[in-house]
Amino acid sequence: MPKIKTHKGMAKRIKISGTGKLLHRKANRNHLLGHKSNTLKRTYVKEFEISAGDHANVKKMLGNYNAR
Repeated sequence: MPKIKTHKGMAKRIKISGTGKLLHRKANRNHLLGHKSNTLKRTYVKEFEISAGDHANVKKMLGNYNAR
C-alpha cells in the first residue's frame, strides 16, 4: 500500500493544538487594513477551530502530519 503524503499547502495553514484541535487563521489580515475597524482587526489575530464539516477532509489532507 502506498504511503499517505501530507498536502504541504494545508500543513502550512493548519496548526494542531495540544488537545488535537485543528486551528487556522482567518483571511483579510494582510493588507488594506486602513479602513477596517480596530475591533475587526483584533478578531483576525485569533486562531479559529476548523468547522465540523471540513474537519474530516482536512485531517485526510494532513495525512501523517496530524499524528503529532
